[in-house]
Amino acid sequence: MSMPLQRGVSGGVRVSDSSDDLRDSQMKDKSEKEGHLTLRFPFAFLFTSNSNTQSTDPYSARTRHRLMLLFLKISLVLIVVLALAGSFWWTISISTTSRGHVYHNYRRLQEQLVSDLLDIGEISAGPTRWKELEYCSVDSENYVPCFNVSKSLDRFCGPGGSRQECLVLPPVDYKVPLRWPTGKDVIWYHNVKITADEVLTSGSINKRMMMMDDDQISFRSASPMFDEVEDYSHQIAQMIGIKNDNFIEAGVRTILDIGCGYGSFGAHLLSKQLLTMCIANYEASGSQVQLTLERGLPAMIASFVSTQLPYPSLSFDMLHCSTCGIDWDQKDGLLLVEVDRVLKPGGYFVWTSPLTNARNKEDIKRWNFVHDFAESICWTLLSQQDKTVVWKKTVKTKCYSSRSPGVGPSVCSKGHEVESPYYRPLQMCLGGTRSRRWIPIEGRTRWPSRSNMNKTELSLYGLHPEEVGEDAANWKANVRDYWSLLSPLIFSDHPKRPGDEDPSPPYNMLRNVLDMNAQYGGLNAALLEAKKSVWVMNVVPTAGPNHLPMFLDRGFVGVLHDWCEAFPTYPRTYDLVHADNLLSLQTSQRRSSCSLLQILTEVDRLLRPEGWVIIRDTVQLVEAARALTTQLKWEARVIEVESSSDQRLLICQKPFTKRQSI
Repeated sequence: MSMPLQRGVSGGVRVSDSSDDLRDSQMKDKSEKEGHLTLRFPFAFLFTSNSNTQSTDPYSARTRHRLMLLFLKISLVLIVVLALAGSFWWTISISTTSRGHVYHNYRRLQEQLVSDLLDIGEISAGPTRWKELEYCSVDSENYVPCFNVSKSLDRFCGPGGSRQECLVLPPVDYKVPLRWPTGKDVIWYHNVKITADEVLTSGSINKRMMMMDDDQISFRSASPMFDEVEDYSHQIAQMIGIKNDNFIEAGVRTILDIGCGYGSFGAHLLSKQLLTMCIANYEASGSQVQLTLERGLPAMIASFVSTQLPYPSLSFDMLHCSTCGIDWDQKDGLLLVEVDRVLKPGGYFVWTSPLTNARNKEDIKRWNFVHDFAESICWTLLSQQDKTVVWKKTVKTKCYSSRSPGVGPSVCSKGHEVESPYYRPLQMCLGGTRSRRWIPIEGRTRWPSRSNMNKTELSLYGLHPEEVGEDAANWKANVRDYWSLLSPLIFSDHPKRPGDEDPSPPYNMLRNVLDMNAQYGGLNAALLEAKKSVWVMNVVPTAGPNHLPMFLDRGFVGVLHDWCEAFPTYPRTYDLVHADNLLSLQTSQRRSSCSLLQILTEVDRLLRPEGWVIIRDTVQLVEAARALTTQLKWEARVIEVESSSDQRLLICQKPFTKRQSI
């Protein structure tokens, strides 16, 4: 029986007599065992006993080398794991504890993006970036976009059809208007577009106030016609039931004067602390709006042709129409419905017209329609004297529900009514009846206390006294600062901020002020409190929050407007144009239909020669606007805002550039 072959013993294999082979075999087995132990205890070499060194010298270096390589690999793995864990923890930390910080910086990143896009746009413009705009032709001296493009009197701002890309020059003989209050009674004949025949043939009482005197048009209060206006005002007061023309005691502060003549009625009421907004159709010559504004009185182009006025429901305490050219009996009374919409509860509609004292059959029929329609919309006929009629709007909404079926237009449904329409088609329904602002004028705080609303009044607009009070305090400080900056000193070769030793600009330096982003009406209130002789056209941009009802209820005047469209007024209207954060508001719109240059070109059209512009906005947008002022030929200076490192002021003045006579 064969014996099993032993390892190392075979027929063809020589068996050494030496013990080296045995030693090698033993060392190999030992190395494998040590390698196996090393995998289980990788740091065991650190604890190797010196007693074994003697017997393992040839192999200990190799073992340590292996172990060190293994240690380095494991260390690298640990480092990667720790790095990934740290990155994951940092991500979680940002998404939880730093979320507010990221949100806080979002606006700054957005503003930087806007700035970068503006820079890209300017770079892509190439050589045209710094090219000054050309002057418009002489035909554009009194050009009003959105009104000249159509034969109708209605406003139309079609896509790109009426926007100007040039600067409007004043007439050859234009002169800077006289300061208030002198400018109220005397204007320069060549500053407005009117013929001598139009002056001499003016029909209404208000228009007959004008007298030609060389190169001036005079509205002197010493003229016999002034007595007619004063008597007319006193007559209206008596018809309402008040004495001494004290309309404020009857709750009247703001008046919408439709077809105002040339503003003489409003000028008279101004002495009684009443604020009258004149509106009239666009007129190519002899414009009522243009002459009224030239006198330093509130006015704007507006018509009743087909759209609602750009005012909220319940805006005015009184509406006045003296031979205003509107046929109130037309369109089935639709125009009277619009009057009712903008009239406050308990407000008055005053109409002076030969139709109210009709004699022929046709006129009597027309008068009867107006009389009956007014009754159907809950107006009360207070009095009728000569050619003047005064109605009072109801103070009780239940009057509408108590009417017989089919009598008068219905109340607007909740889903159909818009509190602040923007040139919306006229609606044959009674608006404002569901508003929280339905408060009779007799129940409102009297002027001037009305301008400072209490907590209860502010709650109607969702506002808190703290935010409005802080806004008012800021504007008081801003007005002091801004007024001192309206000085040529800031444009000198060595510009400086005017100090206490420098003379302050006079209180009547400005008269017509346009606030392009009025917000709460804080600028208006601060200017009045500082006793500056100004009136302010407060504008609420359609792109921003709508606080227009609030400051109309405060006793100010204002309008809703889209600044990508031309403002409804004539060139050379305002002494000061103010824009607080308007550029940020416009650039935040994803689909803005106009550029910054187009907005500033419109500002130039509205501004009188030697007029001022104040822009407050972010650093990036102010710098972008400053770069564009060279194209507009304005003097400009950027000024730091002490209370904010993120904002700057841009103070500009329009030069008085005359067209060369031909």
